[in-house]
Amino acid sequence: MTDLLLHGGGYTAAVAECGAAVRMLRHGDRDLITGWPAEGPIPYYSGALLAPWPNRVGGAGYAFDGDVHRLPVNEPDRGHALHGLVAEARWSVAELFTVEDEHGFARLTLDLAPSPGYPFALSFQVVHRLDGDGLTTTLTVQNVGDRPAPYGCGPHPWLLAGDDVTAYELHLPASVVAMVDEALLPVALEDVASTPYDFRTPRVIGDTAIDHAFTALAPGDLESGSRGSGSEGAHHPGRARSTGHGGAGLHGESAADGTDGVDGLVRVRVRGPGGGVEMSWQAAELPWVQVCTGTGLGHAGLAVEPMTCPPDAFNSRTDLVVLSPGDKHEASWTIAAL
Repeated sequence: MTDLLLHGGGYTAAVAECGAAVRMLRHGDRDLITGWPAEGPIPYYSGALLAPWPNRVGGAGYAFDGDVHRLPVNEPDRGHALHGLVAEARWSVAELFTVEDEHGFARLTLDLAPSPGYPFALSFQVVHRLDGDGLTTTLTVQNVGDRPAPYGCGPHPWLLAGDDVTAYELHLPASVVAMVDEALLPVALEDVASTPYDFRTPRVIGDTAIDHAFTALAPGDLESGSRGSGSEGAHHPGRARSTGHGGAGLHGESAADGTDGVDGLVRVRVRGPGGGVEMSWQAAELPWVQVCTGTGLGHAGLAVEPMTCPPDAFNSRTDLVVLSPGDKHEASWTIAAL
């Protein structure tokens, strides 16, 4: 598996051609995400891109535009189609540039041909940019086919703040959580205040097992004096854009997302014995985030996955992006050291 090495602003990153995944991200000598060997394989989607859907399509089936589609099952214990079609594809390197101590970027492309269960043609471009603000990833897709296509996306980093996720302090500015059934499919939206999943005030994760999607994300500074809006060197990732972006909630209502932040950035932070990490993105176009402690997996880190839509959006239609022929969609997110 070939690595593309990037340097800039005290950071180092390695991007794999397989999946255009971020294999390693380091600030100084500190790892910010859970990495994996250059020869692979990619464990638990670490650093992967998730598209044309993030998370699960329940039962690996869905109806769209009058047709019923059956996807390959790649989560056999639950019978679902998990995390899209691009995470293990071989991407082409279109551009690579790096100036040590300043910035570097890699641009990769992928043409996704129609396939069983997803008979739509998409063209992808991803840019990983590294500088003093951290690693910013921008994923752009265009529908190059002749029919509308359902779409969703997100990344899958495991943020690393030490060996034991139960010792992490998590700050997650989300007011609503999607409760799930035993197959990990959403069944209801609940106020986090009535659940064990309220991390709007930073607290230690402890024994709380999390594998849930959250919404009603509040943008803005989390702490006085923190990096973010108004602070010197604050980064403002490009706002995600889409056409035909629906807003229906799990039960036919709009899924709320906060818009009070000065720069519109949601900031999720973890701190632990190994240091702190922040992940930020625009609330307006990535209104959901999946958080997973990996309880029982034996995998280090905390998965923080901003998403355009919740799990099983191909069936619920909640915040599902529908790309008409020629339409583009773009989303960005940043990972940085604290």
